[in-house]
Amino acid sequence: MSYQSLAEFDRVTPDQIDRARQYQAAILCDVAGRRGTLHSRIRALHPAMTVCGPAFTVEVRPGDNLMFHVALAVAKPGDVIVVDGKADATCALFGDLMVTQAAAAGLGGFVVDAASRDTASLAAGSFPIFAAGTNPCGPTKGLPGRMGIAVSVGGVAVAPGDLIVGDVDGVVVIPKADIEEVLAAAQKKVAAEAQRIHEIEQGLLVSPWLDDALRQAGLPVLGA
Repeated sequence: MSYQSLAEFDRVTPDQIDRARQYQAAILCDVAGRRGTLHSRIRALHPAMTVCGPAFTVEVRPGDNLMFHVALAVAKPGDVIVVDGKADATCALFGDLMVTQAAAAGLGGFVVDAASRDTASLAAGSFPIFAAGTNPCGPTKGLPGRMGIAVSVGGVAVAPGDLIVGDVDGVVVIPKADIEEVLAAAQKKVAAEAQRIHEIEQGLLVSPWLDDALRQAGLPVLGA
């Protein structure tokens, strides 16, 4: 099997990606059952960075980025390279050179459960980077890895082609099979939240669901 063949898998569609860009990661997580968010150690290198695109999955040995380089060579424009780096922070798996190559290839971003480096220049750039810390030490490039398979990143299962959405709050993974249902629910949630904000601005400060929730918890309602 060639490396290029591992880049051939079903992805969320461009239309689905465009629609998903409208929503915060928090909205998508809420309507997806409050699951799918990566561990908070995986954070945007700059608060303004956002990412939205299909996952190109990679698994590496801790501290080695050989297969990350292979993925970088064969991933398709718009792909978000998602790396199971075993949460290793003893060295960086990428820096300026790899990000420059990824941007030139039109990739959608990096989501890496390991450290990065060259922080000042990368944080000032426009390429979306989500990583688990920083470290100036570079990686080795000699150990086998895998790509184009289901991986576990930040405690969440990620399959090739799943939707990756990230912002300053963190990263959420939406399985391909769920994307239409999640996008429809996200639209309804945004509308409901806008309505609730309007009610608050009109002076209706107590959430309408609160008394029912208190009763279900066996607690007195407000004003009782």
